[in-house]
Amino acid sequence: MVDDYPFHSPTLGQLPFSQVVDEIIAIMGADPKAEYHLIVGTDSQTYHRTAEYVTAVVVHRVGKGGRYFWRRVRERRPHSLRERIWREAWLSYEVAQWLIDALREREVLGYHLEIHVDVGRAGRTRELVEEVVGMIIGVGLPVRTKPEAYAASTVADKHT
Repeated sequence: MVDDYPFHSPTLGQLPFSQVVDEIIAIMGADPKAEYHLIVGTDSQTYHRTAEYVTAVVVHRVGKGGRYFWRRVRERRPHSLRERIWREAWLSYEVAQWLIDALREREVLGYHLEIHVDVGRAGRTRELVEEVVGMIIGVGLPVRTKPEAYAASTVADKHT
């Protein structure tokens, strides 16, 4: 069950996923005529035997700022950078799917959802851009990479 994975809010503290969805709906309900983007991105940090993955959910009211929620998952250290980046992308997709399902169940429409992946055309991840972006596009979601992938490279990174 998705509520088994606690999220955190800088203003509200720890929340179950269902409460995160309640907050997102309340944010969008406060100004129903505004344009909203929901953005999911994951960043990670590796340690000796473990990896910490932080997934951020950003609610951006276009032109008016936004709020975010995040969760941390600790797992065994991946064997390669490729495995780590794929895990980041999968965790983002997983949370995005939870959001889509929860909002559809509550009949919430009028938002744009995209995934931000922490890969770019420069640096160590340049060889992974096409395959990771292709996977996200293949499941039908828009995707952004660095430097536009702020949900992963800035928001989630803040908590790794």
